[in-house]
Amino acid sequence: MTRLVVFDLDGTLIDSKLDLVHSVNATCAFMRLGALSEQVVASYIGNGAPVLIRRVLGPDAPEADVERALEYFLGYYRDHMLDNTRLYPTVREGIERLYAGGAKLAVLTNKPVRFSQGLIHGLGLGDRFFRVYGGNSFAQKKPSPVGIEKLLEESGLAREGAMMVGDSAVDVRTARNANIQACGVSYGFQPEGFERDPPDILVDNLDQLADYILNSAPSGHGSESATEPRL
Repeated sequence: MTRLVVFDLDGTLIDSKLDLVHSVNATCAFMRLGALSEQVVASYIGNGAPVLIRRVLGPDAPEADVERALEYFLGYYRDHMLDNTRLYPTVREGIERLYAGGAKLAVLTNKPVRFSQGLIHGLGLGDRFFRVYGGNSFAQKKPSPVGIEKLLEESGLAREGAMMVGDSAVDVRTARNANIQACGVSYGFQPEGFERDPPDILVDNLDQLADYILNSAPSGHGSESATEPRL
């Protein structure tokens, strides 16, 4: 049975798209740029706030402008990150089932750690995760395996019983780099990335994930072919 389950945050546990879009477009207005669509903003998410703002401003923007825009974005988002953000359907139920079943749960995201912790606590799941790590918790962000390695060390659990759950290719590559199982979610911000980096299993909600784990399905990298039907 999988004993350590590491979750991405945005697009996996929480639907934060609207608050991110509003924060990005507030930053665009501050920088005297035009607003961006939800689809464009969603395509920029996943590699941390500095990369997000660099993509918003474009590759030719001066570094001083990027730093000024990033500071504004972080301040605006801090004040508005729970305006519209909600847990995806069955996330609370799935997390409760996994927690009650004895799994160790953690969050590993490229979002700044203080925002990640604030969101998890603000949405009432703070006591279900033994660690919440963000993009500035380590010297390298996902897809570096450094966060997974730290969680394995802190949990004292075997690599063979660990899983990374996320909505994007970044999460799959993180799992691959750490040599643990990769689970994708079919909703979220960037599921199209799974065509290039397919996970070992794909679920439509966290109740399905809980069913898979609590039914003692085989765990470990490569335990189920990505070409098999998803759960």
